[in-house]
Amino acid sequence: MKAATFFIETYGCQMNGADSELMAGVLLREGYERALDVDAADVILVNTCAVRDHAEQRVIGRVGELKRHKRPGGVLGVVGCMAQRLGERLLERAPHVDFVAGPDGYRRLPVLIRDARDGARAADTVFDAEEHYEDIPPDRETATSAWLTVQRGCDYRCTFCIVPMTRGPERSRKLADVVREAEAVAARGVTEVTLLGQTVNSYHDGSHDFADVLRAVGRVDGIRRLRFTSPHPNDFSDRVVAAMAEVDAVCEHVHLPAQSGSSVVLRRMLRRYSREQYLDVVARLRAAVPDLALTTDLLVGFPGETDADFAETLGLVEEVGFDDAFTFRFSVREGTPAARLPGAVPGAVAAERLEVLIAAVRRIARARNAALVGTATEVLVERAARRGGLLQARTRQHRTVLVDGPAAWIGSYRTVRLVGTTGATFVGEPATPTLEVVGT
Repeated sequence: MKAATFFIETYGCQMNGADSELMAGVLLREGYERALDVDAADVILVNTCAVRDHAEQRVIGRVGELKRHKRPGGVLGVVGCMAQRLGERLLERAPHVDFVAGPDGYRRLPVLIRDARDGARAADTVFDAEEHYEDIPPDRETATSAWLTVQRGCDYRCTFCIVPMTRGPERSRKLADVVREAEAVAARGVTEVTLLGQTVNSYHDGSHDFADVLRAVGRVDGIRRLRFTSPHPNDFSDRVVAAMAEVDAVCEHVHLPAQSGSSVVLRRMLRRYSREQYLDVVARLRAAVPDLALTTDLLVGFPGETDADFAETLGLVEEVGFDDAFTFRFSVREGTPAARLPGAVPGAVAAERLEVLIAAVRRIARARNAALVGTATEVLVERAARRGGLLQARTRQHRTVLVDGPAAWIGSYRTVRLVGTTGATFVGEPATPTLEVVGT
């Protein structure tokens, strides 16, 4: 009998990407096979994001399109954060969806699929504080790097954020399990790992903190690069900063969400730090880690944000000199405290602020990148670039570099000279001598 096939379409953050690999592992263990495209799939899963309304609307539209690809007897499931948030309401809204499952329901996918084939529609959105999927090996599609989820959920409850409602309370894996997974991916030749968590540096398994994770994973034979995302500014203890400075594998890049440069707005966001405290974290990180690249998240149009508040955000961008930033307009999320806050910022005002902010971020990033042209740096060649017949590579500081070389370079480390930049992406040429390391 021909094996049933599945196709997973993923939206959202790295956590969603890691969860898609986990779901693939669940289904492959049950005898399913991957489909090359959606039209060849017996089971279609849409892994969703709920952080912003625009992301949800995009996914709802896409789910409507996918019903045309659903085979007779096929199954269409919506999983992930939006599924968790909407639950039964999504089944009522989209009759062509057979089931929904939240982030703690992936182990039960085979049962949900079987029941859907028997005509049952279900919503599996129960949180499970003990679920870490330790016995399920993710099916990773890249051989160059790996995501390692070390922590799930979030306890911070920022007033604008839906994540605590879609991912549940914070819980951390045992350090020994994290190390065991790191050793397994290194044994396959993977040399770069990224530790994932909603507030990854608040990790604590009852005996070990995030500094212990960095040191333990950094010692794994074969791990050459160690990254993590996304941290919270409050959780960079002296122990964590020291581990970043002392563990050679830890890369010189931190994505440090700021959200706003105004202490007044930060209080309304319940971010639990002030502008001054954020800048102190930046100073401590830069003092400890030379050549550190900093990226961030910035939000405009939060309820009550004044022109003066926005000017402080622009001032923060100038003062820190971010290498890049993800910038967003505030999006009301049903059920969050921010949805009830007064002082809504008119859409046109928020849109204008966003344009100004993007221009400032790009100007500063372009200047910082231009200063690097002519320097040599180590890159990990990741894959073929989307166009131009080039290869895409990445520096330790997480900068993207396009290089001309053979496909055999993918997965290897090279020393390249940065010869040009578009402002966001670099063009590199092999330096002399060229460092070549395939695996370690």
